[in-house]
Amino acid sequence: MTNQFQSNTPIYLQLVNNFKHRIVSGELTVGSKLESVRDLALYFEVNPNTMQRALAELERDGLVFAERTTGRFITKDKELIIKMRESVAQEIIDQFILQMSSLGFSNQEAVNLFIKKIEERSV
Repeated sequence: MTNQFQSNTPIYLQLVNNFKHRIVSGELTVGSKLESVRDLALYFEVNPNTMQRALAELERDGLVFAERTTGRFITKDKELIIKMRESVAQEIIDQFILQMSSLGFSNQEAVNLFIKKIEERSV
């Protein structure tokens, strides 16, 4: 897989965000087993130490847990995933508001454009 990592953010943080997105979207299912650090590093074309750092961060967040002899797994805590999903959504909304504000849109104008776009997509 060829990854397009951004140079302004550490790669391990980009990997953390990638995994968070895949977990909260359901692409990585509750309790599913992750590949080994080495296999994930090969897939993402990163150093195994970088992948290890990303997985350690996910463990600190509670999204991944390790079992000594069997590997790493996605959390079974559905409430945590729901909370993380809402947190990720809030971050996206905050970014949207900041960007629209920087373009000179009022809150109401931004909401109106957002609703219009949603309505276009549902057709």
